[in-house]
Amino acid sequence: MIQQDLAEDIELKWNWIQKTMQQIGMDGCLLTIDVNLFYVTGRIFNGYFYLPQEGKPFFFIKRPNGLTGKNLFYIRKPEQIADIFTENGIAMPEKLLMEGDEIPYNEYIRLQAVFQPKETGNATALLRKMRSIKTPAEIEQFRFSARKHAETYAEISSCFRVGMTDLEFQNEIERKMRKNGSIGLFRTFGSNMDIYMGSILAGENAEYPSPFNFALGGEGMNPSLPIGANGTVLKDGTAIMVDMAGNFSAYMTDMTRVFSVGKLSGLAYKAHQVSLAIQQEIEQIAKPGTPCSELYTIAAGLAEKEGLSAYFMGTKQQAKFVGHGIGIQINELPVLTPRSKEVLEPHMVFALEPKFVIPGIGAVGIENSFLVTEKGLEKLTIFKEDIIELS
Repeated sequence: MIQQDLAEDIELKWNWIQKTMQQIGMDGCLLTIDVNLFYVTGRIFNGYFYLPQEGKPFFFIKRPNGLTGKNLFYIRKPEQIADIFTENGIAMPEKLLMEGDEIPYNEYIRLQAVFQPKETGNATALLRKMRSIKTPAEIEQFRFSARKHAETYAEISSCFRVGMTDLEFQNEIERKMRKNGSIGLFRTFGSNMDIYMGSILAGENAEYPSPFNFALGGEGMNPSLPIGANGTVLKDGTAIMVDMAGNFSAYMTDMTRVFSVGKLSGLAYKAHQVSLAIQQEIEQIAKPGTPCSELYTIAAGLAEKEGLSAYFMGTKQQAKFVGHGIGIQINELPVLTPRSKEVLEPHMVFALEPKFVIPGIGAVGIENSFLVTEKGLEKLTIFKEDIIELS
């Protein structure tokens, strides 16, 4: 059941969960959401993972066929789990952690009826907190994605043709990404987060407010997916923000770079340099123990000092964060917001994205992925950061 090359890493995660359960007085943890199953097993399957407070986990599989391993049972429905517990002398948990923020209400009620716990806790919050601290094996997957991400961005200029639209440009970039090994999907936490592979924002479309909870919006191709490229022609004087996910492994890097058709306005170049200055300032001061809210304050403060607050993180709709954790999902903890209670911890990986939108020109700014080390930050996504002029 468990991939051998990941066995040590996965067992480390089981130990983390069990230690936390012991601290908070919970007897067991039941998981069924794809992202969490991958986190604790190294694969996605249809079924359930149950980890008692002590001992080895149990795997209850619906699909696919052919999986083998210790404590693995094939089932058709979750009601069979109770019988398996009884037949194998497994104690039913009185206090059970379940993914309360993620599984549908009907399934939540059904699983409660199966286990009949006296108390139910929220495994979603627990797992999101744990996933914010990356293991050595996970960090290596980030490094791999970062290298492939940079290799692909180095090919973006060759995708440009005079007179093409943002959608045509994005199609060519996506083709490069898939050829270079992109999985082709990135996962998100929460609703209003549907998007495919990433976002291209060109010209005035960068101002378009979206209901989706990303840093910047865009009209999109259709009202059913109101985010990103909308068919804008890439004409002279247009800024093009490329924000494609580095999903070359299960652990994604996030990197944004800005391209231009010809020259941009002086305000656009100024704003881009302020973005780089924000990044540099945060790189210098951020370390374990730094409040995430402080990083937002630094970014917003520099934007205000330079007279750019009206353009910071949007115009018609301004995002109230300047960065976010990344991992199996693109929006993990921590989040760099003015009200965040979180602090940086060693082995967190987050994306920092100070951006500006210049009316009539487009979006400028930077986004890179950073690893929090014992002493500070390590930039993972290494690629040229000035605005790249297309020809």
